[in-house]
Amino acid sequence: MNLPAAGVPDPARTPARPAPEHARPGPVDPTAPRWWRPPEPRWSIVLTGDDPLRRRVDGALLTVADGRFGTRGTREECGVGCEPWVMAAGVYRQAPGDIPRPLPGPLWFRLDVPGDDDAHERRWLDLRRGVLHRERDGASHLRSVRFASLARPGIALQRTSSDQRPTVADGSSLPVTVGVDQRRWSHDDVEVSETSGIGTITAATCTEWHEGEGRHVVDRLASLDAHPTRRPATGPVLAALEHARAQGAETLLAEHEAAWAARWADAEVAILGDPELELAVRFGLFHLMASAADQDEVAVGARGLTGPAYAGHVFWDADVFVLPFLAATHPPASRAMLEYRLRRLPAARERARASGHAGCRLPWESAVDGSEVTPTSTVALDGTELPVRTGELEEHIVADVAWAAWHHHLWSGDRWVTRGPGRALLLETARYWASRLEQDADGTAHLRGVIGPDEYHEDVDDNAYTNVMVRWHLTRAAELLAPDDDEAERWRDLASRLVDGYDPRRGCHEQFAGYFDLEPLQAAAVGTPPMAADVLLGRERVAGSQLIKQADVLLLHHLVPGAVPPGSLPHDLDVYLPRTAHGSSLSPAVHASLLARQRRPEEAAALLRLAALIDLDDVTDTTAGGLHLAAMGGVWQALAFGFLGVRPHPLGLALDPRPLPRAWDALELTVRFHDQRVRLCLGHDHLEVAGAAGVAVLLPGTVDGATHTTPVRLRRRDEHWSPER
Repeated sequence: MNLPAAGVPDPARTPARPAPEHARPGPVDPTAPRWWRPPEPRWSIVLTGDDPLRRRVDGALLTVADGRFGTRGTREECGVGCEPWVMAAGVYRQAPGDIPRPLPGPLWFRLDVPGDDDAHERRWLDLRRGVLHRERDGASHLRSVRFASLARPGIALQRTSSDQRPTVADGSSLPVTVGVDQRRWSHDDVEVSETSGIGTITAATCTEWHEGEGRHVVDRLASLDAHPTRRPATGPVLAALEHARAQGAETLLAEHEAAWAARWADAEVAILGDPELELAVRFGLFHLMASAADQDEVAVGARGLTGPAYAGHVFWDADVFVLPFLAATHPPASRAMLEYRLRRLPAARERARASGHAGCRLPWESAVDGSEVTPTSTVALDGTELPVRTGELEEHIVADVAWAAWHHHLWSGDRWVTRGPGRALLLETARYWASRLEQDADGTAHLRGVIGPDEYHEDVDDNAYTNVMVRWHLTRAAELLAPDDDEAERWRDLASRLVDGYDPRRGCHEQFAGYFDLEPLQAAAVGTPPMAADVLLGRERVAGSQLIKQADVLLLHHLVPGAVPPGSLPHDLDVYLPRTAHGSSLSPAVHASLLARQRRPEEAAALLRLAALIDLDDVTDTTAGGLHLAAMGGVWQALAFGFLGVRPHPLGLALDPRPLPRAWDALELTVRFHDQRVRLCLGHDHLEVAGAAGVAVLLPGTVDGATHTTPVRLRRRDEHWSPER
């Protein structure tokens, strides 16, 4: 294909026409080992048959993505109820009077495949290699593979083989959607499709046919490009397609598999003795990696690239639950998420100014430019319109992003956070808190009128999670300034005055001022978690009770254990775990992590399993809208922070291992610490730390004293670890 010297045909003037189909006889064998790999039990998610009521769920589970673009695992011919999606990270549409929502991209993979015997079909997602397989062996025979190239983000390939000849379907035609414009035109033998809203997604697709030996083999090769606010030039997407086509399908698959092998080498996880849980964890980590780009500035929406739920907006859970896994395994991706936040500080600064405050206040829900896009109301099941106040009152995200930036720095050693532009994520946001806090006559500082992570209780004063995170934030930001800097001194003073809800008589925190005066209702009196207690009892009843949606006070022990009084965790667990409805998918994994730290491994394992299977079992009946990526990040944290006790520390990699569940033989985890690969293996009576020589390993009691260096092999004796001789 020869690209034009300047420009491309104007789609407004060029009539759409089907792209020519080129038949190429030749030795294309879709059953060759590289293309057709049977499912590996420990690495494959296998779905059999076809339940029309589960098509949307299955599509989410089988998504393939490259960090920039995601294609749900919908069959080539789609079908009733399948809800196909091609998504581009950070690209939205917006209808008049509505909030921004994900822009659907052209369906580059569409084929009409004869045969309707889907009951004799199975599909599997190869997590190790990032390849989706489909096999039908009934009245008709079909095999297909599909992948979104991790080696070449924006390039996707689908190879379909059938004993009946498929036909190319129009993949540009999406259901009529308000706020979306569609265009389609052809250039030489390439079909170009485009959808536009606030931004634009462009797909250039070519089709190649291979006939022989009673099989019809169709390759659909796509090049995708997108921009969040304008229409990208078409030349680059055509050039990328031509280059990929010149490389050939075999090369594209090989380099894609190599890219996934490299990614897994830094993120390996194994739970020996529990293959079901191991597979569920790998499933979650696969989708975390597939949904996170490592270039430019791209955030991860609530459901990543797997579905449109929560309008594709970026919440705090991306920073608190998704980013830590990426920081510990692939720092370029966590850096890209922080760049997203940094480049949207102008909107955050304007928001703070509009409310009479200094610095930057980050939005609760973010989309294109960093302005607040949280809806102001929602419709209840009975049709009643209910106010949504999170965008107005849930401010802890300001400290959450600062924590995420610092966490990225500790894992990676990236000085962009401490000495570069990333400092603004701590400093500018600290200035907001300094102007937001209120001081009473007795000298104490307060934060009134907020919502904490427990969203059952709105407009509360001195939420413990928010206040302690603000204290941590101000203290950490002050460390980035000179010790005698006046602003730093003011921040330290405010931090010392800020109340935190801790009651030394009880040995626990009060979640917010007046919490203990509410109706002492526990979750078991309402139902079996996870449950939406506000739906079961009504919002008013729940707001007047001690029932909570998810970890709130307990999240402090999970994120900043050094910022809470020593010995307070067991008391806080005793108070809040029985009152937790787990009404958020974020909640079970946090509690699993803390129960592991408290040496309650069987209880921890039960909640960990609930979190890990939340999408595979569609526990909350919401997977059709996309996968719960933050819950998946929480599962990794429960393994790393909870059972292994892994924490990045300025002096080295801190470890505080805890007992494993009886059913597990060992837990293995690989991380990157300061660009060094470290492999951890924890058994019931031994701990091994391997990898690059010389990585400092801190064990309990050694943070300020002697350290070990890798490789390390330790033996448990009672509750203590000793070097193996």
